[in-house]
Amino acid sequence: MPTELSVNLNAVAMLRNRRDLPWPDVVHFGRIALRSGAHGLTVHPRPDQRHIRFSDLPDIRHLIDTEFPAAEFNIEGYPTEEFLALVAAHRPEQVTLVPDDPSQPTSDHGWDFSADAALLKDVVARLKGQGARVSLFADAEPGAMAAAAATGCDRIELYTGPYGATFADPAAAEAEAARLGATARAAASLGLGVNAGHDLTVANLPRLVSHIPELAEVSIGHGLTADALEYGMAETVRRFVSACAGRSPVPTGQG
Repeated sequence: MPTELSVNLNAVAMLRNRRDLPWPDVVHFGRIALRSGAHGLTVHPRPDQRHIRFSDLPDIRHLIDTEFPAAEFNIEGYPTEEFLALVAAHRPEQVTLVPDDPSQPTSDHGWDFSADAALLKDVVARLKGQGARVSLFADAEPGAMAAAAATGCDRIELYTGPYGATFADPAAAEAEAARLGATARAAASLGLGVNAGHDLTVANLPRLVSHIPELAEVSIGHGLTADALEYGMAETVRRFVSACAGRSPVPTGQG
């Protein structure tokens, strides 16, 4: 199966939140993304609402339900009771749990599956009881996958920040991709699906996909939104979909 693209709308929301104005419109750009080939939309509603606001969630849910019923809504965050209440209210197809401190600017590490086993088992069971697929943010550590599987989760989401940071060093990029690939194989051998996200670009996605043929989904926000400033959202999504298939994107205006 091809790797699916979920477009993270947080960076669009961050631009909107710089002013007390309704643009850029998060739902509008979500609609463009889904029309252009994205499989789903991702949001990370942080407690301070500095990116996605809680009030955005019903509008995104409505967009998917009424216009793109085959698409998926992915809500990610740390499992506070406030977060879990948002999930229960808006019924995402997938919930991605991350071990973030509320003050972190962005997710920057995976779960310690052994230390956090009790918390994760409880929350995973709770979310699966509501019908959600549950994915857990994970570092590239093959040996940690047995503990991840023991939580009862459906998937892991590989944290690809260290891989993204190798953009100027091809040898380091290959080494990081190999580590991610080994972790994905370990996860798959235990029956876990594999997602990935963080600092992924059209340039580094083909290498990642080649190392992880079982990669089900990538969630991309920052790099995709940056490219949209140059190419527009529709063309950018098409470029990322092409990269998810392991192909170099067709130059804009061609093909």
